[in-house]
Amino acid sequence: MNRTQLRKMILSALFLALCLLLPFLTGQIPQIGSMLSPMHIPVLLCGFVCGPLYGALIGLVAPILRFLLFSMPPIFPTGTAMAFELCTYGAMSGLLYMTFPRKTAYVYIALVISMLAGRAVWGIVQYLLLTMKGSGFTFQAFLAGAFINAWPGMILHIAIIPPLVMVLRREKLA
Repeated sequence: MNRTQLRKMILSALFLALCLLLPFLTGQIPQIGSMLSPMHIPVLLCGFVCGPLYGALIGLVAPILRFLLFSMPPIFPTGTAMAFELCTYGAMSGLLYMTFPRKTAYVYIALVISMLAGRAVWGIVQYLLLTMKGSGFTFQAFLAGAFINAWPGMILHIAIIPPLVMVLRREKLA
């Protein structure tokens, strides 16, 4: 194992710890937590900093581990759909960051594309899980869950993640 791999493993573990801890900041008011999506921030950062593989892995594991440790989020369907959504976030942010030129505008573009892709995956998984359960998942429910109720978190992510990536890049961590 070389130094770069070791650094990525250590940083990924720190991002996973943040995934477990940040939701406690909004845990007293679950509606605010679901609007601000605090667990998404470390996953997106992990993708930018550690690459698509580590970002995807942390995104997939975080909701499941948080459920096992703290019984939140409920594993079905919320935690399961969230695991796929966050896996997509981590993979896409890492892949796009590696692919795009290293300019600030492209960090924002990679972030927005990653969030849209993750939301689409969340909608597909929610639809499949709820259909298998015998419930419905309408397009209106998708829009409400993926965008209308989530816009404060999306704005928060756009406001804080690119500046953090730029700082991490300046410090040679991204």
